[in-house]
Amino acid sequence: MTVTAIVREPAGAATPAAPGLAARTEGLRKVFRGTVAVDDVNLAVPDGAVLGLLGPNGSGKTTTIRMLLGLTAPTAGHVELFGHRMPEAASRVLPEVGALVEGPGFHPYLSGRGNLFRLAAAEPLLNSRDADRAVSEALDRVGLSDAANRAYKGYSLGMKQRLGLAAALLVPRRLVVLDEPTNGLDPAGTREIRQVIGGLRAAGTTVIVSSHLLAEIEATCTHVAVMNKGVVVAQGPLRELLSDGSSTVDVSTSDTAAAAAVLRDNGFAAQPIPEGLRVELGDRDSAELIRQLVLGGVPVHEATRRRGGLEELFATLTEEERG
Repeated sequence: MTVTAIVREPAGAATPAAPGLAARTEGLRKVFRGTVAVDDVNLAVPDGAVLGLLGPNGSGKTTTIRMLLGLTAPTAGHVELFGHRMPEAASRVLPEVGALVEGPGFHPYLSGRGNLFRLAAAEPLLNSRDADRAVSEALDRVGLSDAANRAYKGYSLGMKQRLGLAAALLVPRRLVVLDEPTNGLDPAGTREIRQVIGGLRAAGTTVIVSSHLLAEIEATCTHVAVMNKGVVVAQGPLRELLSDGSSTVDVSTSDTAAAAAVLRDNGFAAQPIPEGLRVELGDRDSAELIRQLVLGGVPVHEATRRRGGLEELFATLTEEERG
C-alpha cells in the first residue's frame, strides 16, 4: 500500500509535539473484535533519526504504522506528526510523508513508469512540468530504470517492492515510513535499499523502518523500538540500548584454570576461549571482575569488553516478555 495525501482539510486544531520530534504517539491502543493488537504504545521519533521498528510477527508493528499514518483509527490514544495531531491535520502533513505499508499496490497492466506518472499527477508537492524528471529519478534511485516500461503484472516481488519505494520517494519527504522494504529482494537489492536509507538520513529525512532483518536494522538505524505482544518493551538510541544490554569481557591470561576458579568463587559465569576466558558480566561491572582476578593472584594480560549485538538484545527482550 502506498500512501498519498488526503486533499480535504478536516476541522481541528493542531497540537504541538515535544520539540525535536518528527513523530510521537501517546497511549496508543487498538482493539480488533476484542483482541488487543496494540496497547499503550508511546513512541518518540526524533527529527532526522532512522528508527528501526522491530518485533516478532503479530507484535503490532504494522498496526502501529497504520495508526501513525492515519490509515487506521486508534481505539485510544493519539498520534502527532511534525507537531500536528492526526488525523485532523492529515492533509497538512501527509504530503511530506512517503510510505510503503503492507506491500505496494499498483495497476497491473500499466508499466512501472506509467504507474508512477499516475501518482505524480496527484502529488501535491510536484509540479506537472517536473513529473517526467521526478519519475525517472525515482526509478533510477531504486534500480528500476531498465524495467520501467514493463507491465507491473510481470514484475517480481522484489521489483514490486522497489516500485513501491520509488513511489514513496517521488518528491523529497520529511518522513519516510517503510514496512518490510527488503521483502523479496536479493542481497544486492537489500544493499541498495540500505544505501537509499543512508542517503535519506544524510539529507536529514526521518525514516521509520519495520523489518525482521536485524543485521540490516543494526547497519542502518540510529534508534530502535522493540515491540512484543502489542507493547513497546524498549526504545531509544541504538548505541545506548546495546550498551545497556548484557555484555561480556574477554580475559587474556596465562593461567586459565586459576582464573576460572576465582571467577566461579565470585559468582561470574565464564567459558574458555583460545586466549583465555569469556566472562558474563550480568549486572556487575568490568572493574569488579578485574579486581577479583588480581586479588586472586591471576595474571591478567588483557581484558576486552564485548558489546552484545542487536540480535542478542532482541532475543533477550522478547524472551523476557514471553516468560
